[in-house]
Amino acid sequence: MNERHTHEEDQGCYVISVAARMVGMHAQSLRNYERMGLIQPGRSQGRVRLYSQADIERLRNIQRMVQDLGVNLAGVEVIMNMRERMQRMENEMDRLREELQEYRNRTLPAVKGRGTG
Repeated sequence: MNERHTHEEDQGCYVISVAARMVGMHAQSLRNYERMGLIQPGRSQGRVRLYSQADIERLRNIQRMVQDLGVNLAGVEVIMNMRERMQRMENEMDRLREELQEYRNRTLPAVKGRGTG
């Protein structure tokens, strides 16, 4: 699963009843997951929960872990936190690789130039 989201995927557009129906859960389960910090839907100006496509995918992942793998909600929380941390680390590694390549591009031609001649 790719945790990187486009801006559109992060836009809340589904109210809780629609989101619950999309993932085959009760709205109360979604509220419970929010209380636990497993999901953080956006809010409208009237404070109505608005679930994005990324939230729906996250709920489906939670559902798979619970139903298919038998993971309890405390385990789901640990797994989701670890996934997010790993994604941040991968992003940081990508950034550092790009920075290193830019450094090499700036310095290696100069080194090669000194060795010849």
